[in-house]
Amino acid sequence: MPEPLQGVRGHFLNWLDSQHLSLRRLQQPHLDTWATDRPTLRSRSIPFLRWSTARRLCPPGLSIEHPASQLPGHFQAEDEARNELLRCLNDTALPLDVRVAAALIRLYALPLTRIVELTEDHISRDQEHTYLAVNQHPFVLPPKLARLIDDQLQHGPRHSDTARRRYLLPGHSPGRPRNPLGLADTLRHHGLPARAAWNTAMTDALVDLPPMVIADLLGIHPKTAERWATLAGGNWSDYLAVRRAAPQG
Repeated sequence: MPEPLQGVRGHFLNWLDSQHLSLRRLQQPHLDTWATDRPTLRSRSIPFLRWSTARRLCPPGLSIEHPASQLPGHFQAEDEARNELLRCLNDTALPLDVRVAAALIRLYALPLTRIVELTEDHISRDQEHTYLAVNQHPFVLPPKLARLIDDQLQHGPRHSDTARRRYLLPGHSPGRPRNPLGLADTLRHHGLPARAAWNTAMTDALVDLPPMVIADLLGIHPKTAERWATLAGGNWSDYLAVRRAAPQG
């Protein structure tokens, strides 16, 4: 394999393993999730995919498109974002794991790939507050969300192998988290799609905090945070144009 592909290959194969996938089982929705969640690796992944396809290591016909624009294409209106967050916190008809995951996206701009990796060790408490540690930084949780997370840890699916770390959103196999692709589908089914909500939460966060702080807090690449900062702070005309064009509902 050409040397420039080694770094991308390692990232990609490690990600496949975390999703319980192999190159031979790879499908287009998996690639779409990889490319969307890792914009800094998107273009660099294209030669590796072509290399793998040419050697029949993965199914034919898969593709990673070059991004047409640096701007994300889907946002939520302010009242839509607020109403969805209220649903997460108050609608007891929604499944508990859906409420927790959707609220974490909307409050803290956490991507699903990071949410599914959260364990009970990321939760801590003192006499006044409950905290969620993200990238080793504790966030104070609103009381309603703290109660939802406590309920999820207490009543959510459990495996008999208690020696393994306990995920907030456990998967079907012991010691494995929920698959983010399946979780994204579940959120969409309940009217709480992840992508537009994450775009909106990320942009709102960067209005108030410098990009380097966001990169450190959320564990994203500084260049990614810088691009979002340009969108949120120095390029409002483009942002508003995209947001007006975003489909509603």
